Amino acid sequence: MFRNQYDTDVTTWSPQGRLFQVEYAMEAVKQGSCAVGLKSDTVVVLATLKRAESELSSFQRKVFKVDDHMGIAIAGLMADGRSLVKYMRNEVLNHKYIYESDMPTGRLVRQIADKSQACTQRSWKRPYGVGLLVGGYDSTGAHLYQTCPSGNYYEYKAMAIGARAQAAKTYLEKHYEAFPKANMEEMIKHGLRCIQASLQEGDLTALNSSIAIVGKDMPFTLLEGDTLQPYLDALKEEDQPMAVEEEAAEVAAPAAEGGDAMVADAAAPAAEGGDAAEGEQPGAAPMES
Repeated sequence: MFRNQYDTDVTTWSPQGRLFQVEYAMEAVKQGSCAVGLKSDTVVVLATLKRAESELSSFQRKVFKVDDHMGIAIAGLMADGRSLVKYMRNEVLNHKYIYESDMPTGRLVRQIADKSQACTQRSWKRPYGVGLLVGGYDSTGAHLYQTCPSGNYYEYKAMAIGARAQAAKTYLEKHYEAFPKANMEEMIKHGLRCIQASLQEGDLTALNSSIAIVGKDMPFTLLEGDTLQPYLDALKEEDQPMAVEEEAAEVAAPAAEGGDAMVADAAAPAAEGGDAAEGEQPGAAPMES
């Protein structure tokens, strides 16, 4: 994706009407580990995979609390994400000080989108290389938004961003119709299954995953380590019978094919004998009177 003529400046348009540095920033989001968001009528769940630079380092945190009624999950450059989190926390505090109420989720997302857009039309700035999934619950209900380095933002029922996000999106597309009436435990399991589908190698553990919940009468809560382990154990118990059934089906398939072959082999001589008997009948001697 290298362009050496029109990508030297964020304000330079290509003849095709593209801003390559903005597109490069969007590619940086795809390089980050997967982050998933899904919402029901009363709760929003954010699920993330955490990466470690090496076996000697700790995992990077990818879920952040903005306020008691709002939180974010990020994919892309962690430093840019921390900068935006600081800005969001300041805006929420200012709104609460002036209006004595929680800041609506959509209003804060629009401010983040405006801040990101400003970086796409000033030559002395660069676009943010991070995508956000913003989940919150306010007076209008549960909301889930995605922001983009281009300055665009969208509201979703469920969304996944980051590396191998397509596998998680496929799962969400199959099950999103059940989300509105699902309870908190079911939503957490759906979130874990999504990030499990995006794993490239290894198993999903309490060390490399995290879950955040926010909803009606439920302040922002982060599940990591020992608090997340019971949900992972329950998920394995549910998946184990399915794995056994799949193995049984794989074993039964060759056996069924072998049985069909034996039946066919046994039927072939019988059919040949029947044909021979039919062949002798026309040549039988006539009965004497």
